Amino acid sequence: MSHLPHTPAEYWDTYMPHRGEGDQPAPVVDRFEWTQYPGHGPGAELLGAPRRALDLGPAEGKEAVYLARQGVRVTGVDLSPVQVERARGWWNGVPGLDFVHADVCDYLASGAELFDVVYSVWGAVWFTDPEQVFPLVAKRLAPGGVLAFSQAESIPGAYGPQRMQGKWLEGRERELTVLRWQYTPEVWTDLLKRHGFTDIQASVLEAPEAGKVGTLLARARIGA
Repeated sequence: MSHLPHTPAEYWDTYMPHRGEGDQPAPVVDRFEWTQYPGHGPGAELLGAPRRALDLGPAEGKEAVYLARQGVRVTGVDLSPVQVERARGWWNGVPGLDFVHADVCDYLASGAELFDVVYSVWGAVWFTDPEQVFPLVAKRLAPGGVLAFSQAESIPGAYGPQRMQGKWLEGRERELTVLRWQYTPEVWTDLLKRHGFTDIQASVLEAPEAGKVGTLLARARIGA
């Protein structure tokens, strides 16, 4: 991107840029990953055996591709048109897979199709107010459906909406603020319970190496 981003969508356009020459090769997809450490922690089994799945904030689309190759019909919804275009280019031709450019809350609020699973891997659930997104997800899950999400574990004392830091954002708070929501597993459990979810499991999966960031992993069901 040759100019500074001025909206959250433009900010996410800059995620995982291609730094080489020529077309960017598609990433290898051989496992469903919830963490930033390949092969660490659970895989797709956390989702059960869905027939229809919704990925909130798929970016490269690797998890969506993995599920689609297992016969699941998957829709990935991303705020960034750049990410959607890239994912479509890489995975065009994978049966049962579709990528949609939209705000996830707008998408959830505007449709009626039900999903067996809604999930987010370090994706839009992390960057959306749970008081807004959880009730919308609940309405789009089939009876007994699963919501599962992962993100970085919270920093002690830094809870609730937290400003993102890093390139494009430093010193530009008045122009562009990107927030992420961070809570302890206990608070995530309470939030999910208040919005009608049951069978809630929320915990921090420790990193495979001491001193590295762990992964907050949550899973819940909507009532039958």
